[in-house]
Order: sequence, then structure tokens, then C-alpha cells
Amino acid sequence: MPNAPQTDEGWYVLHDFRSIDWDAWRDAPERERQLAVDEGVTYLEDHEAVADADEGASAVFSVLGHKADLLVVHFRPTLDALSTAERRFEQTALAAFTEQPTSYVSVTEVSGYVSDDWFEGNKDDIDTGLRRYIEGKLKPDIPDDEYVSFYPMSKRRGEQDNWYDLSFEERAELMSGHGEVGKEYAGKIKQVIASSVGFDDHEWGVTLFSDDPAHIKDIVYEMRFDEASSRYGEFGDFYVGRRFPPSDLGAYLDGESVPTSEHEDAHAHGHEEGGHHGHGSDEGSHHGESGGHHDHGSDAAGHPHGGEDGDEDEEENIRGELSDLNIYAGKPHGEDVYATVLYSEADADELFEEVDGLRKNFDHYGTHVKTAVYGASERDRSAVVSIWETASAADTAAGFLSELPGIVERAGEESGFGTMGMFYTVKPEHREDFVEKFGVVGGLLDDMEGHHDTDLMVNQEDENDMFIASQWRSKDDAMGFFRSEAFRDTVSWGRDVLADRPRHVFLA
Repeated sequence: MPNAPQTDEGWYVLHDFRSIDWDAWRDAPERERQLAVDEGVTYLEDHEAVADADEGASAVFSVLGHKADLLVVHFRPTLDALSTAERRFEQTALAAFTEQPTSYVSVTEVSGYVSDDWFEGNKDDIDTGLRRYIEGKLKPDIPDDEYVSFYPMSKRRGEQDNWYDLSFEERAELMSGHGEVGKEYAGKIKQVIASSVGFDDHEWGVTLFSDDPAHIKDIVYEMRFDEASSRYGEFGDFYVGRRFPPSDLGAYLDGESVPTSEHEDAHAHGHEEGGHHGHGSDEGSHHGESGGHHDHGSDAAGHPHGGEDGDEDEEENIRGELSDLNIYAGKPHGEDVYATVLYSEADADELFEEVDGLRKNFDHYGTHVKTAVYGASERDRSAVVSIWETASAADTAAGFLSELPGIVERAGEESGFGTMGMFYTVKPEHREDFVEKFGVVGGLLDDMEGHHDTDLMVNQEDENDMFIASQWRSKDDAMGFFRSEAFRDTVSWGRDVLADRPRHVFLA
């Protein structure tokens, strides 16, 4: 008989679907409707703030179609806590106008496909990045992504094709191939896969989150052609919806478009992003049976402060100006890249060890360009630089990186315009000359209007790879320096000592 993989359980999950009795709602007196809205908002806000438990997450979504109107998702540490959350809704005046057409109960898990050490009591020996990944699977957060799709699924147990007749090795190989498809959606899709064996009618509940509903359609469609799904997958009903803040409940019931603010504040949902909860990171084996390290969207909590500089046309103009100065504003071959930079005051060796663990996990994604630790030459701090091909992937990586030890700042959060990062590879024989030249330029910067500070930072793994982190009050102040004769002279001199053109990444 094939061996069943070991599992470890995390948070329990309730997908609570509600249909509105619209006839009763229209016929109700205004005071009853207002009471229902007030109590409904209070309930949803309290649960998004997890006022009812020590840990967890909750969110509310509007659901399209006839199957439901609202979806309230709860993650809680215990099954009893889910039961309490469900029953407390029934105590609100809003509940009198709703019915519960369906619901789904499950629990997050990690399985033996991911790591033997996790089940053998050697958790301290597990790679740091992998350990954080597993912790994120067991205790996921709910992403800020606007759109959600939920569906239950099982593995086939037919006479000819029975998933459970396959050996562990065969199942692991199929799931690994399945995860390879999921890699293509890193930064576009975040997911939570939770086991419902013994809890509900199917074996897993799959929840997909994205800022673009087309990405949800695309990944489900593409996965259907993978053998793990085409041969062995069986699916229940699909539900699709859009997240809105609890404060918009009244607007939703009045037929207005929600969210009314279009989520101008990405943190309006009441959860501090970041942290090892990983935004519902899963293994990327998008259709059940947790396994592998290939999640669709690195699943970490992404602070949307880094990566792009807001208006794309303005950024493109800046890139053009820098290109005119013979500075490459992107990565070689012309593609745009995006970076997130965090500063840490932790011990450099300890920081590098943690970053190295995360980097091994990042390398599973085709959008990952580089992650490295740079030490400052004159200050007791380090910069963690993570460069990606897409802004969303850079933001997602920031969620993992924000939990590194000693983090004191992220580029763009406290420094106005933020960090303009200039990357250089210096010819070894000219390294000392380059450092000396930087000292001269640094002295000029100290007297410039709008300049906060500038560090020459050196890659811990390659002393010839340097990162100049220059922080300014505004774009105009920064560009004033880049247009100056002093900078032009430095660039001209640098052609003789650099191994390639200066590589600029617009960070904030």
C-alpha cells in the first residue's frame, strides 16, 4: 500500500458564504437597515482586527453571480474559534437579512512533500528560507489583492485513475511538475490551499488572490492541461469576488461600486502587512496535496512602497535622462527591473545567514534577478537589496525580507523621495581608487540641497560589487545632482575603472 505523507496542521479556515434577502432588505424600515449596517460593520471590523482571538486573519468579499452575495473568510488557530466567529455573525442585525447557502471548513497544512526534517524534530536545522515558507503555509495572512476565487477540489479515486494508488515518488513528481507551471505566476497570484479531509465534502479548499481577475482565469486554465489536474483533479463549484473594506458595507447594500475608495490606501484592511505569515504562501502545487517549494506568489506580505515610482511616464522620463548620461537605467539587454531595499542594524553575519536562506527560496522563481547583502563603509548598518523582473514580485519579496533581524527602514518609507540605487562592478585593480573617488563625491553631496545621506555599500560576497544608496528629499533634488558637472566627471572617470556601465535601479 502506498505510504501516506505526514502532515502538520496550522490554522483552521472558514469560508462563510452569505446571500442577501433583497426583498426583505428593500421592505425593511430605514432604522432597521441602518442598525444592520452598523452591527455588520462592527462585526467585520472586529474580526479583521482579530479582536476575537490571539492570532488569525479575516476579510470580506462581494461575490458575483447567484450562488452568494458575500464571502467572509476567517483564519483562526482553533476550530472552536471559527465556530465562535460564525455564531457571532448570527447575533448581528445583519444576519436577519441573510441566508448561508454554503460554507467550507478546512485547515492549513504542510506535508512530507516539503521537508522531512520538519517532521523528524530537526526544525532548527531547516534552511531559514524554507522554514519561513513553511510557517507562512501554516499561518497565512490574507493578501490585499482585490480579487478572490475559491473552489474545493479532490484527487480522483476512479477505477482507472486513482491518485491514492500512486506511490509517494510518483505523486511528488507530478506535484513538482504542477508547481513548475505555478512559477510563471509568481507575483501575480497568491494562494492558500487548506485540507478539508474529514471536514467537508472535498479534500482541499483552494483560495486564489490576485489584483487582476484574468490572472486567476489564466492559471486555472493552464493548470488544467497539467497531468496532476487533467488526469487526477476533480473540482467543485467556483466562487469569484472582490474584497472591500468593512466600512463600505452600507455602500455595497445600497448597490454602489465597492470598494468605494478603490483601495487607495493599500493598508485599509486592518492587517499590518509583512511578517512570516507569507500571505498565504503555498507550494504552487495549485490543485491540492501540499507539496514542493513552488508557490505562485512568494506569499509573503508585500509592502507596496517599493518597486515603481508611481507614474510610469515620469519614471520613463527619468530613465531616459539617466540613459543620456550613459547610465543604464535597468538591467542589461533592456528589460526593466524592480528592487526593494531594506536597511538593517543587525550583526552582518547573522543577517547574511538569514538572507541566504530566503534567497534559495527566491531562486525558485523565474522573476528573481538577485538578492544580496551590502555593508556600509561608514555606518554600522547593512542594506538588503532584492531585484526582480516585476514590481509585484519585488513587493511580495519585501514581505519576507521585512521580518529579517534588525530592520530599521525600508527605502521610500521615511526618506521622502527615497533611495536611488546605483550599482557598480569595479575592476579589481581599481577598487581602492574607486573608493577614494567616492569619498570626494560624497563630500560634494553633503552640501547639496535636498540630500539626506549617501552610503557606499559593498556586497558581502564580492567586494568589487558595490551599491551606492543615495537618499534625497525629492526627484528634482536627486536629478539636480545627476545633471551636475561633478557627476558627469565621475561618470567619465568611471569608464576606465568599472567592469561595465553603472546600473541604475529606480527604487522609490
